[in-house]
Amino acid sequence: MTASTLKRFLVLYLVPPDVLASWAKTDPATKKAAEQKMQSDWQCWMGDHAKMITFTEAAGKTKAVTSAGIGDIKNNVMLYSIVEAENHDIAAKAFADHPHLTIPQSSIEVMEVRSIGPR
Repeated sequence: MTASTLKRFLVLYLVPPDVLASWAKTDPATKKAAEQKMQSDWQCWMGDHAKMITFTEAAGKTKAVTSAGIGDIKNNVMLYSIVEAENHDIAAKAFADHPHLTIPQSSIEVMEVRSIGPR
């Protein structure tokens, strides 16, 4: 399949805010070792899947916009990626062994991105 016929997917890396808050209280030495291992595992995974990853970025502070107004909120989104794959199953299966899933209560959501108008 050529790059122009590949489908695009939004990948959300999720972790509950209370898990991150608990992690922030972890012993610094324990935390440093675990973070170094995660970074190493993550880089290895990214290297193995580099052809499908368009980009990955961290999600920051969140504001909810509703008809009642705008306010600060916390959600589970930690990072996001845009990936390209032949189909949804292939895209999702690529993340089955992702290092992010070693974080307690974490998950990864993969959803197809479809154009809503002419390109």
